[in-house]
Amino acid sequence: MNYIQYSAVKIIVSGRVQGVGYRYFIARFADSLDITGYAKNLFSGEVEITAEGRREFLDALLEKAGKGPTGAMVKTCKVEWLDFKKKYDKFEIL
Repeated sequence: MNYIQYSAVKIIVSGRVQGVGYRYFIARFADSLDITGYAKNLFSGEVEITAEGRREFLDALLEKAGKGPTGAMVKTCKVEWLDFKKKYDKFEIL
């Protein structure tokens, strides 16, 4: 039996992640894997990513989030796994 697990994750990314195309980098990757949710800049200088989708794809998103685009310098990713609630229709940049 091929069981597909869905999940949700909230990631707070710190470092040089604003003004370098980070949210767009994450959104393009999320769209390519049918991940829904959002990425938004925080006043602290961090980026918050909230995403829902297949667990294996969220793991791949987390790996991408830890690298970021050229010009970004990710220091930390705080990860909180959440219950899948199908709250989003698409991935947005807020």
